Amino acid sequence: MDSVPEMDTSNADSSNIINININTMAVSSSTTTNNSVATAAAASAAASSPSSSTPSRYENQKRRDWNTFGQYLRNHRPPLSLSRCSGAHVLEFLRYLDQFGKTKVHTQMCPFFGHPNPPAPCPCPLRQAWGSLDALIGRLRAAFEEHGGKPEANPFGARAVRLYLREVRDSQAKARGISYEKKKRKRPPPQQQPPPALPPPTAS
Repeated sequence: MDSVPEMDTSNADSSNIINININTMAVSSSTTTNNSVATAAAASAAASSPSSSTPSRYENQKRRDWNTFGQYLRNHRPPLSLSRCSGAHVLEFLRYLDQFGKTKVHTQMCPFFGHPNPPAPCPCPLRQAWGSLDALIGRLRAAFEEHGGKPEANPFGARAVRLYLREVRDSQAKARGISYEKKKRKRPPPQQQPPPALPPPTAS
């Protein structure tokens, strides 16, 4: 059995071993620090940079509205293609959505007609609010052109649709006792300029 050679414990070899260990520790510490700094910088850049790939809330809602309208066309009797869709079909779609409305619209026979805060419940129907319909038409109008439709053939921009939205706005404003008119900003009064200074009197 071979004997294990004895380790030389001279001062020179011990010094070399200590120097090697110190250098190794220094290199390891420097590498770890650099990696930590690089990781932190990458994380900070990822957190600060905007996520351009994530669609906005508006885009998500517009896609859902477009899919809903497409499903409505497919369920129509007879089924309708987008190229044959007109403003009249858009009005049918808006009236169809009224059954899912959550806004109480009082009839003229209701004692709470014109009251914005009725004190008791009533059997008046629920409808889609004008603001919701107006925003919906705006999103569908944009989606139609994004899917290759021509602006002049956009059924969501038809005159009949605009008139319908105006009628819904006016009738709901009267029934609910609210106003949809945009408040005009008051212009600040023009600042009055001080009168020009009179020249000093001349000696006679």
